[in-house]
Amino acid sequence: QEKSCRLSAALLGEDCEISHDQLYELLKYAALGKCHNAAQPSWCHIYHQSHLAGVVVVVLHEMSQLHFYRFYLQFKHLRKVFQHRFTLTPSANFLTSLYGEGTNLKPQSTAQGLTSSSSECITKSLDLQCDPIIRRYGEKKQGLTSYTLTLEEQKKNDYPIKGSPGCKDYISTECDQQRTDSSPLFGLDCEMCLTTKGNEVTRVSLVDAQGQCLLNELVKPESTVMNYRTRFSGVTKKMLLPVKTRLSDIQTRLKKMLPHDAVLVGHSLNSDLQALEMIHPSVIDTSLLFARNEGRRFKLKFLAKAVLGKEIQCEQKVGHDPTEDARAALELAQFFIQQGPAKVVAELNLEMLLTAEKLAEVSQNKAALQPQGCRVQKQPNEPPHLSKPCFLDCLQVTGQKPLLLGRQGLDSSGLCQSNLSTSNKQILQRALERVPLSTFSIIQFSLGPEYIASHLHAALYEKVRSKLTDMLTIYAGPFEEGFCVKSMKKEFGRCGPIQSLTVVTETFQPYVCIQYEVLEAAQLAVESLNGAQVSGSCIKVQRPVTTAMLDCDVLIKELELDVENEGVIYVAGLKKSLTETDLQEEFSQLKDLETLFLPKDLQSGKHRNCCFLKFRKSQSAVDALETINGWTVKGRELRSRNALASGHLWRWIWQMNHSNGKQGEHIFYEKMEQLSDSEQHLRKKVKKLDHHIKKLYRSLQNNTLCVVLFPGVN
Repeated sequence: QEKSCRLSAALLGEDCEISHDQLYELLKYAALGKCHNAAQPSWCHIYHQSHLAGVVVVVLHEMSQLHFYRFYLQFKHLRKVFQHRFTLTPSANFLTSLYGEGTNLKPQSTAQGLTSSSSECITKSLDLQCDPIIRRYGEKKQGLTSYTLTLEEQKKNDYPIKGSPGCKDYISTECDQQRTDSSPLFGLDCEMCLTTKGNEVTRVSLVDAQGQCLLNELVKPESTVMNYRTRFSGVTKKMLLPVKTRLSDIQTRLKKMLPHDAVLVGHSLNSDLQALEMIHPSVIDTSLLFARNEGRRFKLKFLAKAVLGKEIQCEQKVGHDPTEDARAALELAQFFIQQGPAKVVAELNLEMLLTAEKLAEVSQNKAALQPQGCRVQKQPNEPPHLSKPCFLDCLQVTGQKPLLLGRQGLDSSGLCQSNLSTSNKQILQRALERVPLSTFSIIQFSLGPEYIASHLHAALYEKVRSKLTDMLTIYAGPFEEGFCVKSMKKEFGRCGPIQSLTVVTETFQPYVCIQYEVLEAAQLAVESLNGAQVSGSCIKVQRPVTTAMLDCDVLIKELELDVENEGVIYVAGLKKSLTETDLQEEFSQLKDLETLFLPKDLQSGKHRNCCFLKFRKSQSAVDALETINGWTVKGRELRSRNALASGHLWRWIWQMNHSNGKQGEHIFYEKMEQLSDSEQHLRKKVKKLDHHIKKLYRSLQNNTLCVVLFPGVN
């Protein structure tokens, strides 16, 4: 009898955020298994991996958790079928960080040398004519103008272009003089944070052709900061507090500093120019200069070590140094121009170095297939190592042929195959034909570039934040004049943690407006206190009446039925002094209890007066509800109901509550009309995408691991 594969990951609330390394662990073990020295993930468990029929990764480009919750009702299939839901920590390049860098992958064709030994692959002579750098630039040395991006290349790689729809308000550097091979080079790099607007600059560095730093400035973002990305940027909230410099100041200074024939150099420079909201006609992008087959790119850290012999972005430092990165990109371009393509390819052999290293890792080095951080000590004369092995290479070495389907140029990591489809429907048709023949597939769908404009993203964010705030808010009353606010707050506090309470006095009799921290608390207040006697008055409890709230009841019902909340209940009325151990003891008599989650303030770390209980069986959760309602723990009467936001959504609501999204509100409302039209089209697109996922999912064999990724517009 065939054994059934199963994924176990009983995580709730704040545990529902995972890193790229953790997702990497999961996919690597699913794809390779114990027979290739891959280890079980540290944070979840795959049962009977050897019986796994395949792994399918679906990437929904331009979409994030924001889109998932804005169009929650449209994602009808996705939310009912996929039981586990996680937030991924931010990444500078989503897919590259997940699948590795410099991947030697040839989709849709048999990889050469799969049965060869490592030494045979290493000693195989390099055919210069087949190298992508030689095919692109030829063998002869040329001047710098030969390596600047053409207008078409800039469009393809998402560079801001004068006259393009998304760059209407961008500032031109006005460096419009004819370039020559003696035009001056300038290295540019920016660090960004995540705001309600999207990526915004927090630090800018510019170096001249001699590597001298001309500009190294902190910049205060215009919008509310959601994530400082200190791990990558090195910028903290404290550092930006005294800063007065704004983006417009930097734009003015750059315009003055750059001569009219300046050539800007950077690594994935498109991201920097987009964040700077500036247009520059002449650029050299070192990530594209050294790019491999299918446009796969090396990271700047790797190139600096392999080409220049320099260590940058050291782990001992907090965040990247933009001056260091700008100087490294500049020196890489200068090296390429001075040495010429043939010498770069023949002497450095970057791809051969990577392939040799990875083949050796797969066949000999068990430790290399452990999560990042478990590294073998490197010998002094060894070639530089990648930050982690890429299991797509490992798959080819073991004789498996990964399938990659998607539109050309969807992402900067180049994960696209040669037989490109032009629409999501065509991608789906090809996937239905080819996925059953592959053990590892990456299927890429896209909303389209018209949906990544920052103002649309910001307005969409405000709509979701506003709706969640309304769903967390209740109005209660009327109360008698001079009613006891303290006793009333105590009564409503038994439903769950209160974010704010305001007495409304504009009405004939007083009302109160209460905003809760969790959805379940607001719903429990509506269900249990509407029509109840509170502070001597028979009160009505209701949510705000707005256009956005007309489908609130439908949304609440769908959240209850969400597969993520299956077997999970919410319990309120607890003493804040109770610890997780205390509660485990109190609830130990409940049958099939699997996990207990005690929410806490993510800033102060203090516990809230509620918890979530997850049961192995749905019926056990139903039985527990009957048992707990009216139950007394340490003198407190408990209230409970089915969970609405026990997992991933709980953390997201907390972040929304603490984002102070009202700043820049005028920007949102100016764009609401434009968003309304776009949103109608977007809603239809989302429904189609959900239908595509449904068809693809239903075509999969039993025991297939399917992962859907929302990499977002940032």
